[in-house]
Amino acid sequence: MRAEQADGAAGGPAQETAGAWYRPMVARSTDEPHRSATVLELFFDLCFVVAVAGAASGLHHEVAADHVADALVGYASVFFAIWWAWMNFTWFASAYDTDDVLYRVTTLVQIAGVLILAAGVPTALAGGDFTVATVGYVVMRLAMVTQWLRAARAAPPHRATALRFAAGISVLQLGWVARLFLPADLAWPSFLALVAAELAVPVWAEREAPTTWHPHHIAERYGLFTLIVLGECVLASTLAIESALAADAALADLATTAAGGLLTVFAMWWLYFAKEAHRFLTSQRIAIIWGYGHYLIFGSAAAVGAGLAVNVDYLTDQAAVGPRAAAAAFTVPVALFLVAVWALQVRPHHFGRWPGTLAPITAALVLASTLTPEPVLLTGLLTAALIATELVVLRRLAT
Repeated sequence: MRAEQADGAAGGPAQETAGAWYRPMVARSTDEPHRSATVLELFFDLCFVVAVAGAASGLHHEVAADHVADALVGYASVFFAIWWAWMNFTWFASAYDTDDVLYRVTTLVQIAGVLILAAGVPTALAGGDFTVATVGYVVMRLAMVTQWLRAARAAPPHRATALRFAAGISVLQLGWVARLFLPADLAWPSFLALVAAELAVPVWAEREAPTTWHPHHIAERYGLFTLIVLGECVLASTLAIESALAADAALADLATTAAGGLLTVFAMWWLYFAKEAHRFLTSQRIAIIWGYGHYLIFGSAAAVGAGLAVNVDYLTDQAAVGPRAAAAAFTVPVALFLVAVWALQVRPHHFGRWPGTLAPITAALVLASTLTPEPVLLTGLLTAALIATELVVLRRLAT
């Protein structure tokens, strides 16, 4: 179980000294009242929209061009860099947000890094050239090293943990840069090895003295990023339908696709926010599983918008893929989202054996809808039915 109190921090330093030139980076209290996202964190998330949009757009165009295998591998790798950099900052800020000038400047450097990463997304997805994306990633991560070194200097009880983070991140950045010079046949084995090492760093570092992250703050931050990704999904869908209307596509087909996509996104939002997550973030082990698992939630949610755009391209004869591949581009990420949210957000609330299986059953039916004439509309109806059924079940459990 993680520590319940910070290193003598009694209140919220970010709120009390916003904009101060310098403040010692001592850990904040884990039970600090009224802890919510700061304007800097919101700005940080907003800038990440550019990278998420680039990854989703690249996935859309590569799948529509029938480069499915390369698109999936490229998207998964690029989205890992986006998600991992965002997640590391989020958990660090939950424990050590001082909001002084140095902290703000370092965070802005991280934002610059994600913009560089976003600029490299097209070449990474289309041609497999990760040079620019790697530069952006390294900029983000080295800025994170600076933050951890500040924490190590100011917080003696967690100094070993902070130094482990700084050392692990620094060594791995050397690995990411060295990967650019490896032969092509070692590109993906080295990528997987570095990803595994990245995931292992927090587990290794937190063993020494767990950081004092704030459960409610973490749950809110993840919820806000989920909203951003779902918003990007809506934007991608809208732009695709606008393009189809400009091309004089059949209105009936567009209407059913748009209706199905809208119902699906509404249901995704409803399912994710049906219950509060901070209540079961009670240990470091649970937090790591929950936090890492959101890679599937964020990645699949962004891919839903790309999949809907692929289906619009198919309806307007602008896609090189067939009907089943186009349908799968939408149904597979929706099913993955349902299963991931069920595992991380729904199942821990213990609704009972039968109610607890509604989301996995719906995910299976969504996958089966890939073989139907109207996969997007049927997916929307299935996910809407899932929400309606869960509302009835929750009402019965409450009585």
